[in-house]
Amino acid sequence: MRRRRLRTVLPTLTLATAALTALPAAAPPPGALPGTPATAAAHRRAAAPDWSVSVVDSTMARYTPSTIGGWSYPVGLYLYGQYLTYERTHDARYLAYIKDYVDRFVRSDGSIGQSFDSLDSMQAGRLLVILHHETGQERYRRAAKKIRDRLNTYPRTSDGGFWHADTSSRAHQLWSDGVYMVNPFLVEYGREFGDSAYTDDEAARQLYVYGSHLQVANGLLRHAYDESKSASWADPRTGLAPEHWCRAVGWYSMAIVNVLDAIPANQPRRPQLLSIFRRLAAGLENHQDPATGRWFQVMDKGNRSDDWTETSCSSMFTYALSRGAQQGYLDQHYAAVARRGYQGVLAKLSVGPDGRTELADISVGTNVGDYAYYVGRTRATDDFHGLGAFLIMNEQLRGD
Repeated sequence: MRRRRLRTVLPTLTLATAALTALPAAAPPPGALPGTPATAAAHRRAAAPDWSVSVVDSTMARYTPSTIGGWSYPVGLYLYGQYLTYERTHDARYLAYIKDYVDRFVRSDGSIGQSFDSLDSMQAGRLLVILHHETGQERYRRAAKKIRDRLNTYPRTSDGGFWHADTSSRAHQLWSDGVYMVNPFLVEYGREFGDSAYTDDEAARQLYVYGSHLQVANGLLRHAYDESKSASWADPRTGLAPEHWCRAVGWYSMAIVNVLDAIPANQPRRPQLLSIFRRLAAGLENHQDPATGRWFQVMDKGNRSDDWTETSCSSMFTYALSRGAQQGYLDQHYAAVARRGYQGVLAKLSVGPDGRTELADISVGTNVGDYAYYVGRTRATDDFHGLGAFLIMNEQLRGD
């Protein structure tokens, strides 16, 4: 993240909605000759639309910072993807939009009307860290610290895993989704505010505890685990949910990459996290749909006629496998697995008659359930779960 650029751009900025635009095409690399692989690759990049810009501009045209929704993890995920696009394009409208959204909730003294009694409510805290980094304004640090301090008293399983929510209906439960809701925030908070000794250790611990319960022999994770084994969906022997819901596994996949990127090489749990990630990657490769490159809503039952490939998780897996191969966490052949996933997701993106992008087949928000429940979920277009995951993926793989 660049240091505090916003202080210089906001005074003259207006938030007029722009028509869809693409960035200037990249020129061929110096010395590239016509017909060479380098020139061909450059021409492919030049011909490809800037889909991140198109998705962000389309979304900003559909919603203002006041109408995009409340404080929530789907909006927080989408706006994090918008921030990644801002980091590359330097389009100040994108950052100002994020600030206007966050300023609906954070008062000038840093107070924020959130109790943070669920992990879901913490995910948008990443935007607080971003805005402190970009503006230096103390109120964002104070608001972010409320999440950090809440973790001191937040309920845990007997081995230290954060409950999905501090409510009776979620007591003693670990959901794969939860690791993304808090752990990327934690490591980014630690780096921004000098608290990494705690945050790196906590984030690595959470991913290990969750993985130790949720990952099974095929490398995939079950959606959830109930330590009390009392939930209606919990196996009475293992406490595990019955199915591998793809987006739950996608949340974990992205979180483990974010944490591995942040923690030091000598962090004691790093070998454990790499082992979990490598088993997970093998499971992802084994369950990728060979026909489309995407992944199924119920990951290991794609042979059933009513299962369907889901766009948000396919974006999440594509990002995690590409980044994992790039960083050396995974074998290099996973880059090709990711490229197949990328093409599969792009096949779900189109441009409507109004010139705005449309991203299809995104599962709406989902609780823990059985097979029929998951495959019966609404297949939405332009749901924020999918838009955010798409932007994260596209910023990793665009031009690949």
